[in-house]
Amino acid sequence: NLVEEALEIASVHPQYGEVWIVFDRDQVPDFDNIISEAIDSGIHVGWTNPCIEEWFHAYFGSMPANNDSVACCDNFARAFRRIVKQKYERSDAKIYEKLNRYGDEAKAIQIAELKLRKHEENGADKPSQKCPGTTVHQLVAEIKTKITHEE
Repeated sequence: NLVEEALEIASVHPQYGEVWIVFDRDQVPDFDNIISEAIDSGIHVGWTNPCIEEWFHAYFGSMPANNDSVACCDNFARAFRRIVKQKYERSDAKIYEKLNRYGDEAKAIQIAELKLRKHEENGADKPSQKCPGTTVHQLVAEIKTKITHEE
């Protein structure tokens, strides 16, 4: 159980003042329930529907509608190759660096916020109904705030 594991790790390591879990909808059963349980337990959630590549795509100026993870990954891989001039690898340790070098993080955050607002305006109240959608941008913004505050 993702939520139980996060709470256990946080209890063993009290220096973790803010606990976040980050995951994709992909094929996750009980996606909405996991998010609700985490929030009810005081855990922040960075979710992406259908997959993290949806969030990555926002760096390049859009979050296209993809109904499943395969289409999402394929569409992002094509955009990545076109913009970065490299093949996209899911395990790329430098993906964040490349997204920032070739994309626009501030714009990505705006796009993600706009998508969430549009879904809510259209009556989508569950994360599984918000496709494409993400809250990973909230984690990124939080980290950036803390880094800026420490500088």
